[in-house]
Amino acid sequence: MTARISTTACQNRISTSTFISNSTSLDSRSRYLRNLVIDALEGGERGHVGSSMSLVEIVRVLYDDILKQCPAEPHWPERDRCILSKGHGCLALYALLADHGYFPKDALKTFCRFDSILGGHPDRSLVAGVEASTGSLGHGLSIGVGMALSARMKKQSYRVFVIMGDGEINEGSVWEAALAAGKHGLSNLIAIIDYNKIQSYGETRAVQPLEPLLDKWEAFGFDAVEVDGHDVEKLRETFAVRLYQNRPLAVICHTVKGKGISYAEHDPNWHHVNKVTPQMADEMRRAING
Repeated sequence: MTARISTTACQNRISTSTFISNSTSLDSRSRYLRNLVIDALEGGERGHVGSSMSLVEIVRVLYDDILKQCPAEPHWPERDRCILSKGHGCLALYALLADHGYFPKDALKTFCRFDSILGGHPDRSLVAGVEASTGSLGHGLSIGVGMALSARMKKQSYRVFVIMGDGEINEGSVWEAALAAGKHGLSNLIAIIDYNKIQSYGETRAVQPLEPLLDKWEAFGFDAVEVDGHDVEKLRETFAVRLYQNRPLAVICHTVKGKGISYAEHDPNWHHVNKVTPQMADEMRRAING
């Protein structure tokens, strides 16, 4: 057996302390997208604040720069598939889908209303651009493995991106899917972990420690890289370049829960807010816009 030795892989073995995401400033597009999220929070009077804000740059780079997509034809067979497995972060996805024309932006203000298409978790049957109905955590990667295998069998060129939360990957189903992806060498599958280090009721290191996380994904047959999940240029580079052609890729994105709202950052109390008032929404906008 020949050991796999890669300079690039060795360079990726970086301590998580190297990624200081809260130092990454937000540009005008990131602020604009967060304002769309706040519009939805205000309209629905509730929502997952911290979970959505940590995702914005990840979803932004995918939809702005990486995915093959056709909003006018959301079921175009050759489109890339993007599954938001951590469905509670759906406000970030809704903001990008609306901004790309999958549905009118005004719909964001109806979030979680009785007659809205936009629920607290994404529904594939209602929202154009949503690839899988998610929210019960731990299923997105299994769905993605099936899609990636289907593409191979049908000789289609699309890729499958699956975005998971760090708390979500406590689920055993994630690792069963990872085993299958590694076994089949699914080079068209990209697993993305929003590693904000806080889950619904506390820090991941207290609930279920994940480190060494990069080594775990490599042990399951993935190429694995780490990146600042708020650094747009680094995200573009990471999603655009493949290290090996016969392995799936895991991208560990070090992020800040509540990114951009200074008083909500790193605070598990902002995982979900049950009552968002107009005053709270205005405070969030002031924090985002400076």
